[in-house]
Amino acid sequence: MTRTPSLLIKGGHLIDPAAHIDAPMDVLLKDGRVAEVAPPNKIKGADEKFDARDLIVAPGFIDLHVHLREPGQSYKETIATGTAAAAAGGFTSVCSMPNTAPVVDSAELIAWLRQPERAAAINVFPIAAATVASEGKALTDFRDLKSAGAVAVTDDGKPILADVLMRDALTLGAELNLPVVQHAEDTHMTAHCSMHEGAKSFRLGLRGMAAAAEASIVERDVQLAMRIANSRLHVAHLSTADALKPVRRARRAQARGPQPARFSRDGVGARVTCEVTPHHFSLTDHDIPDYDSNFKMNPPLRSPADLEAILVALADGTVDAIATDHAPHAAHEKQVEFERAAFGITGFETALALAISKLHREHRIPLARIVELFTAGPARCFDLRGRGSLARGSFADVAIFDPKKKWTFDASKSLSKSRNTPFDGWQLTGKVVATIVGGSFVYRL
Repeated sequence: MTRTPSLLIKGGHLIDPAAHIDAPMDVLLKDGRVAEVAPPNKIKGADEKFDARDLIVAPGFIDLHVHLREPGQSYKETIATGTAAAAAGGFTSVCSMPNTAPVVDSAELIAWLRQPERAAAINVFPIAAATVASEGKALTDFRDLKSAGAVAVTDDGKPILADVLMRDALTLGAELNLPVVQHAEDTHMTAHCSMHEGAKSFRLGLRGMAAAAEASIVERDVQLAMRIANSRLHVAHLSTADALKPVRRARRAQARGPQPARFSRDGVGARVTCEVTPHHFSLTDHDIPDYDSNFKMNPPLRSPADLEAILVALADGTVDAIATDHAPHAAHEKQVEFERAAFGITGFETALALAISKLHREHRIPLARIVELFTAGPARCFDLRGRGSLARGSFADVAIFDPKKKWTFDASKSLSKSRNTPFDGWQLTGKVVATIVGGSFVYRL
């Protein structure tokens, strides 16, 4: 076995919310783990050194919601290209969604995703389908999938609409301590819709998705989760003010501990978590250039009022994680009429810069909170132990970035295989300088 040289990250400012550190610190990485964290100039004897002066050193970023398109859709993205783009964005771990071809609903496909032949640049944690072929009829073998390496289950893109099936998924997930991730959308209300329902959709003559289509499913799911002992519900890409209300209610109940009498037999230890995407805190439906499909995603860009509610929730701790929902598509799937175009945009390489530019610089959300949303928060959601922190003994996964670096995103130079982004040409602040996985560099600017 080849030994990884020890690496001293020297002179940087460490932000590690999980370890309650926000101070100048040196970090020593050795044998794939964090060996030591100490004030400047206290650590000696590393094989290699990295000068992090004027830079932020943080735990490697974790993305809970990505589409790497393999198996079956490698014309859009591969695990190799997608994880290379993720590394350029500071991500050291990503959780891949199962809506591939075929759907990742078996232990065999989980094993395939994890094979070295996939050439992943960073850690890939598979999320498996919650129902067979994501058809919403019968649950998959959660126990077998977890044993194979799945960190959660979901039918992402195809929400579990049947109350009984969702209840059964949450119940089985509770038994196995396995999060159930829900794409919250009542598709009975959104058929043939392609953007948010509002003045802009009316002006463009496009069918709009009502905010209630998201909120109603979140409300139903939270009620179910709070009645099932030890259930784990994670709301994917939450985008509306109304959907935040049941999440806040659940979080208040969790903070109080044991529930009132009507919940006394169930709901003990139930956990409700949620994520928000960079595009939902950066853009609204008002920003969509007429019929530009690079602004088409699901959930769609929402109203300014929804964006304001999201900003408050990001600041006050209601939201657990920033997740990109990186969704690459080939040009021919986007360069068509808006209604026919595929949903989704790429997101790895702009996520941190959008967070710094929008959340930190414009809305004064502390940098430490932003780092938490990329690190400790997502690690807690899916119990990714040893990640999301640089405490001694943790995995040697590190993101190093310049929070003041101004740059322009050029989609044509993206490491992703696809170019479907609304942020091409944007001037941004905050740039990843280096990404380290297991003590080795996987990206350097």
